[in-house]
Order: sequence, then C-alpha cells, then structure tokens
Amino acid sequence: MKIAIVGAGAAGCFAAIEIKRRKPEAVVTVYESGHKALAKVAVTGGGRCNLTNSFRGVRSVEAVYPRGARLMKRLLREFSHEDAYEWFEREGIPLTTQEDNCVFPVSQDAMEIVDKLLWLMRKHGVVLKTGHRVERISHGERYTLSFSNHENVEADKVVVTTGGSPKLSGLKMLDGLGLDISSPVPSLFSFCIANHPITAMTGTVVEDVQTSIVGTKMRADGPLLITHWGLSGPAVLKLSSYGARHLHDCGYNTKIAVNWFGSANENEVMEMLYEMSLRHPQKQVQSIYPERFNSRLWLHLLACVGIRHDIRWAEMGRKSFNRMAAMLTNHVFDITGKNKFKEEFVTCGGVALSNVNPSTLECRLHPGLYFADEVLDVDAITGGFNLQAAWTMAYVVAKNL
Repeated sequence: MKIAIVGAGAAGCFAAIEIKRRKPEAVVTVYESGHKALAKVAVTGGGRCNLTNSFRGVRSVEAVYPRGARLMKRLLREFSHEDAYEWFEREGIPLTTQEDNCVFPVSQDAMEIVDKLLWLMRKHGVVLKTGHRVERISHGERYTLSFSNHENVEADKVVVTTGGSPKLSGLKMLDGLGLDISSPVPSLFSFCIANHPITAMTGTVVEDVQTSIVGTKMRADGPLLITHWGLSGPAVLKLSSYGARHLHDCGYNTKIAVNWFGSANENEVMEMLYEMSLRHPQKQVQSIYPERFNSRLWLHLLACVGIRHDIRWAEMGRKSFNRMAAMLTNHVFDITGKNKFKEEFVTCGGVALSNVNPSTLECRLHPGLYFADEVLDVDAITGGFNLQAAWTMAYVVAKNL
C-alpha cells in the first residue's frame, strides 16, 4: 500500500510515524513544498516549542478552540493532552509544565522535538521529500498527486496536512474534489494602533487584563503586551482568535476595550482607588499607584483622563475618581490594522468539517482521503492548543487509515 502525506508539519510527521508503526509494510512518503520539514514547529513558542497544554483551568473546549470545538471534544477522547505528554516522554523527551499551564521540553529547545520526530521517521522507514509542491490531487481508481515540477505520483491513500493558509489559493490543490471550503482568514495576530502615545511604552506587560471587541460579546483574559506597533500578548491574541472573522469583515478597523483590572468592575476599581487615597493622602498620585502598572504607563493613564501627576491623593475629587475608574475598566482603542502575516501563527477556515467523518477524519466524498491539522476549519487560541490538535488529529487518522 502506498500512502502519501502532503505537508511535513507537526501533523504530517506525527501521522507518518504512527502509520508506519501500525502498517510497517506500507510505503509512506511525506511531501513538503518547502526546503525543511517541521519549519513551523522549530519556531513555535519562541523557539522553545509549546507542544501542548495541561488544560488546567480550561472551562470548556469551546474556550480554547473557537472553531472545531465539537470535533476536538470527540477527538481528544482518542488522544488527549495527557497522551501527548506521555508519547513524547516515552520517546525520551522530558517535559515540563509552566505556571501558565503551557508544556515545553525541559531543554526549552524546539529543535529537540524536530530532531526526535525526524529521527523516528527515518527509524520507521518514512520517505521524506522536500521541495515537492503538490498542485493538484485527483481521484480515479487511485489518487494522483500532480507536482509543480510536472511529476505525477499515484497513491492508494492520501493524508492532507498542509496547515493553515492565509488565502484561498493555498487550497487550490483540492479544486475538482467537490469539497466545501470555508474561506481562510488570519487568526492569532496582534493589533496595530496608528500614532498612539501608548506605543512609547513598548515592552511593558500588564498581567491579568481583559480585552473585548466593542459592540460584541467577544472578550479574552490574560497578560497584555504593549509593542511599538500597538497591542499584543495573550489577551490580544486570544481575542483575535475569537473574533477572527468579525475582524476580517470589518477590515481590521474597529474599537477594542481594555479593562486594566481584568474582570473587576468600575465600582470595585473605584473602591480600590479610594482605599489607596486613604492610605497615602499626602503622597502624589504619580508616586503611589496600583502594583500592576509601571511608572511610565501609570503617568500615561493619568494623562488620558486629564489628571495632573503632581497632585496629592487627598486632593483628588469624586469626579476625578469616577473618570479614572471608568477609563481603567474601559480604555477604548481604535484598531487600525493587524500585524503582517509572517508574524501570524494560525488561520481559521479551510476544509469545512462537514466534508469529513468526525470519528476518522476521512473525506465523505472520497474514501481514502484524510485531513488533519489547520487545513481543516479548526483552530485554537495560543498556549499549545494548536499543536495538541495536530498530534490528536494525526493520531486519529493513523489509527483509522
């Protein structure tokens, strides 16, 4: 049996290993359009490889998989985050779980994951061909893969693991198969804020904020990072994932609100400010401020509400407290764009889930054709959940192929 895997990313390489373990007699070939396999894995997690998450504190699968939650809930029963953790440790890679529940190799080196997967592929006899771009997949008695170099290869079964694509043209190889495609759009990106003075605070991180898209119910929690182009960090990346289609449809020009105190409401923040003024009545507001802020950001926030930095806390009037509490819990920014695609991690959209059997990921219209990873309309927030989806889907395909 000849099995062709299109795409040498996390899912493609993992699937190849698991298929060969189950079907050692099969000829398994992985075709990669680029010059290196696992290129995305090598840079994920800042080059440390956030390969899964402990899922502690995850309220629901829907909270971490904005699209494809129902499918992932089913598939995670087959190969969970615990199974992924055990799989890699069994292969000789010690793992560690951080305070934020992200799982990394103890070495903090993504290349340890890359090298191990490539070594396992060689060990089990998987053939890897880089520089092979598939332009078309056609289905007759067997499957035919047509490459950009005009080569044609036949296979009995095909697994498509090409990952997310920012444009519909990235799925052109599937033309002619009659599949429903959900138009891909970027997900997991940071926000640009043109000419905003807060960007002077680049590098500043505020823990436990809440972000929301004004006029919607979409919101996200976590640390916020101020950059030279705007806002980033988990609270922004998660919000971009939840609102990927909405943000695309409005041309990435909208308003977002930041609650600098997370889920605290205006009255709670007002009470905290009053308590601070009672404890330090003779101190200037510029010198005594909430621990979550640094001095530069606090001075900027004071300026935003028109409060002089040299007045004493005892001199603050009720209207000033009201303005400050209102802004600190609902600081609105005009978003003028997103960062460039090269800095984005994930796309939403792809092959619609209605095309596949949810238990096996086999195409309903074309038996023997399987899909795994972000080529399907499944994507997750930041934190190792996308790689977990790749391991899980690859395992399910290998088990059922």
